[in-house]
Amino acid sequence: MLRHAVLALLADPRIREVRVAVAPDDPWAAQALAGLPRTVVSHCGGDTRAATVAHALADSGAAADDWVLVHDAARPGLPADALGRLIDACLGDAVGGLLALPVADTVKGGRLDTASPARVRVTRTLDRDGLWLAQTPQMFRAGMLADALRAAARAGVPVTDEASALEAAGHAPLLVPGALRNFKVTWPDDFDLMEKWL
Repeated sequence: MLRHAVLALLADPRIREVRVAVAPDDPWAAQALAGLPRTVVSHCGGDTRAATVAHALADSGAAADDWVLVHDAARPGLPADALGRLIDACLGDAVGGLLALPVADTVKGGRLDTASPARVRVTRTLDRDGLWLAQTPQMFRAGMLADALRAAARAGVPVTDEASALEAAGHAPLLVPGALRNFKVTWPDDFDLMEKWL
């Protein structure tokens, strides 16, 4: 999966380098990525996603005005046209943005059933108008992203993706139409589906 995710990024010649941030004791990434051009494995991973991204930014030596993209290895199905859309949209923007899909399904709020904790009961139906499912890559200026991650950490703001750190800093990232095949491999059945795409 990791190799496919990196190859998806390398498909765009505008990406100068792909840096793969892994745990300090990771024994697998370098082997999985052997022979790929413009690819660096950096053993700078942190305890959280946000810490890992912050460490990777510091380790990269990127200038504050450099554009960086943050991508999940769990999204190996990134199509080249979606990546191109993101880069094209962000290059002319002051903030940057992320790939995302508008929510098509009805969205329910739920709570654990007190009589049977293995069950969840619907509490409400949420208005899906204006809701989007965030994907990666997410593209921002290195300095702006590093500042936003630091500020979120100081304030104790939970950062589930890079855009949430920018949002907490008062910015409004662009939502750029993503792709269905750029889904996050999370559940056992996802592996079979992604294998069909790849």
